[in-house]
Amino acid sequence: MQRLTTLAPAEVHQIWVLLGQIPDPEVPVLTITDLGMVRRVAQQGDGWVIGFTPTYSGCPATEHLLGEIRRVMTDNGYTPVHISLQLDPPWTTDWMSADARERLRQYGISPPQAHACHAGIPETVSCPRCGSNHSTLISEFGSTACKALYRCDNCREPFDYFKCI
Repeated sequence: MQRLTTLAPAEVHQIWVLLGQIPDPEVPVLTITDLGMVRRVAQQGDGWVIGFTPTYSGCPATEHLLGEIRRVMTDNGYTPVHISLQLDPPWTTDWMSADARERLRQYGISPPQAHACHAGIPETVSCPRCGSNHSTLISEFGSTACKALYRCDNCREPFDYFKCI
């Protein structure tokens, strides 16, 4: 059986590159594409449709990010633009790239540990500084609602853990 493929216009690739430069305002070491929040880029008529899924429905950064997407698209001549807010399926940390997880760790935030979570909090969280698996949960809420606060039992440093969802 022959598989048919449709080649995307060069503009689609360029738009992905542009959207990949929009940082998450709560975790600026990551972009909206690193997090998997951009679900699709498609040409529609003479304009563009961007599928976007916020990290959670009440995320305070959603309106800011929608504005940044509109600004980047408009500044680079990709108009008109329509942003399709996609809430189903809901965003999951499984959509984060491996590179994004490593950059989180280097930034000092323990990345989400897929499939090891109970209500977003795993039993063991590795310290992003020393790598120890011996840590203590201090608070289920860290600097933002999507993170929990831990302390490493070895190096004694506090750190955020990016909750898995």
